[in-house]
Amino acid sequence: MARDFGPGPSLIGEVQGPMIKLETSSIEQPFRIDELVRAPAPDGSDSMWHRYVISQGTNTIAGLRAGKHVDVLSQVEAMVERLNQRRMGKRPK
Repeated sequence: MARDFGPGPSLIGEVQGPMIKLETSSIEQPFRIDELVRAPAPDGSDSMWHRYVISQGTNTIAGLRAGKHVDVLSQVEAMVERLNQRRMGKRPK
């Protein structure tokens, strides 16, 4: 049985409240490396670790990787490349 709640506001052709102009959304921006710095080993060992931060607008991904700076940089650059390929809907063959 349907209930009648009386006349309500029509949403077709009406604007309620102020119009908001959105800036470029975060998902439209590419991923990039924001930071790559040496960090203490998470297990307290003597091995070399690096903390990285990848951003896409206001979105961030932070993580830790073990290894020399040049090796970690290469790994994080590859990660950013894959993230941007996924964002664009492209897959390497």
